[in-house]
Amino acid sequence: MTFDLFDSLPPEPDDDPTETLAPGAVLLRRFARDDDQALLAAVGDVTASAPWRHLITPGGLRMSVAMTNCGSYGWVSDRAGYRYDPIDPDSGLPWPSLPAPFLSLAARAAAAGGYDGFVPDACLINRYLPGTRLSLHQDRDEQDMRAPIVSVSLGLPATFLFGGLRRADRPARVRLAHGDVVVWGGPSRLVFHGIAPLADGDHPLLGHERINLTFRKAR
Repeated sequence: MTFDLFDSLPPEPDDDPTETLAPGAVLLRRFARDDDQALLAAVGDVTASAPWRHLITPGGLRMSVAMTNCGSYGWVSDRAGYRYDPIDPDSGLPWPSLPAPFLSLAARAAAAGGYDGFVPDACLINRYLPGTRLSLHQDRDEQDMRAPIVSVSLGLPATFLFGGLRRADRPARVRLAHGDVVVWGGPSRLVFHGIAPLADGDHPLLGHERINLTFRKAR
């Protein structure tokens, strides 16, 4: 199945902050911008307890994107495979709790995207530096596929690759700026998606970094 998506970078945001990417998938321009200070402070609190790390894929490759987690479950990867785990393997302790600003934003964004009542139990926090990327993949390690994915962009702009239900489907290239939120679920829940290599730049709050918060219902 291939969605009929635009194929090039969209124009700069206009007065309409909501863009439909595919059935069940929307882009909420600037939705998190007013919350950015609280969100970044919460990221600092999480990483103080669960520092950034570069996971190893089951095939033995080191991921270029640094990450950590918070919530009841964290997404981990090693030679044994991809999975959710309630324990941080680096510390042997439970992951930090989901901060209140995270929970509030995730619920509001999901509702704005048409998914009322979303209560995530996991947040993957990724840190991108110039040149890092995330290859096309599906989010399929969650048990409840009825819940959406809520993805928040902070810092440097990125090119979001949003494809179809087959890896071979040509993805749309969607420009994501600071504060943009993508919500997808329903018929788009298992689309292949990723991030193109991050271009260099200098963001007023994050300098040469991009932070991505991905909220999920793991269990």
